[in-house]
Amino acid sequence: MPSSLLDIRSLRYFVETVRLSSFTQAAESLHLTQSTISKMVRQLEDEVGAQLLVRDGRKLTLTDTGRIVYQHGQEMLANMRQLTLEVRDTQALQRGSLTVGIPPMINVLFTPVLKAFRARYPHISLTLQEDTGQQIERKVAAGELEIGMTVLPADPELDLVTVAVASYPIWALAEPGTFRKNRTTLPFKALAELPLVLLKDDFALTRSLRQHFAQAGFAPTIAAQSGQWDWLVAMASAGLGVALLPEPFIHRLAGEPLETVRIVEPEVAWQVAHIWSGRYLSHAARAWLEVCQDVLGTKFGH
Repeated sequence: MPSSLLDIRSLRYFVETVRLSSFTQAAESLHLTQSTISKMVRQLEDEVGAQLLVRDGRKLTLTDTGRIVYQHGQEMLANMRQLTLEVRDTQALQRGSLTVGIPPMINVLFTPVLKAFRARYPHISLTLQEDTGQQIERKVAAGELEIGMTVLPADPELDLVTVAVASYPIWALAEPGTFRKNRTTLPFKALAELPLVLLKDDFALTRSLRQHFAQAGFAPTIAAQSGQWDWLVAMASAGLGVALLPEPFIHRLAGEPLETVRIVEPEVAWQVAHIWSGRYLSHAARAWLEVCQDVLGTKFGH
């Protein structure tokens, strides 16, 4: 093969011709004349120094060299497309947009991240799209959202990349007198004897709790469910049942007339995670992950 670099354009025309097994269809696909396609393929053969295609009427057959050039040519063109995307995205960091799917219960934890992101990338328009963890998982899997957040475990059938951001223990809270005096922890199995107030079933936290109930071998008594964590607190305060909430929300209850105990044996964790589909991540999305890493100390593989 001559030492000069292969012409990317002629390589692209050759790959398209082989893919479609037709000079005519390749010309239509590329909006060129058939004679131009033929000329560029012959030019590629001259550059390689070997015949790539055997033309027998309308039938095209790859030579051994042609197969090698076709295989590596596809890889080279894919790399060129990737390069173009990354260059475009790098430029877009100066001016662009990013939408992150985030459940309402999680967004209260990300105020410092939002502040840092906007300070570092003032020209990127950042939108937080609120939805339940399960809906965000579906939207990310469908390509409607590039990146989102959920509470683990994520739906395994969606085949999402999940990277844990933070983990917090679950606490039980109830009106005074519900738990034994001076108690600071509560075995998980003790929840079988108590009426519970939970988030609705489309919340990932409730999905996780139901898995733990099943593993512990009991069906909980659910007094009420709500889509708002502050309603759970209100119902617990009114004596309707025991609410189960992650530790960060317990710290926000200063002044509430409630008893709180940490769930143990086993300790149930509220694990917050980033999710994406495994496809190419834009530089804006990577920038978001990096800011999260800097602020929260979480390492991301991407």
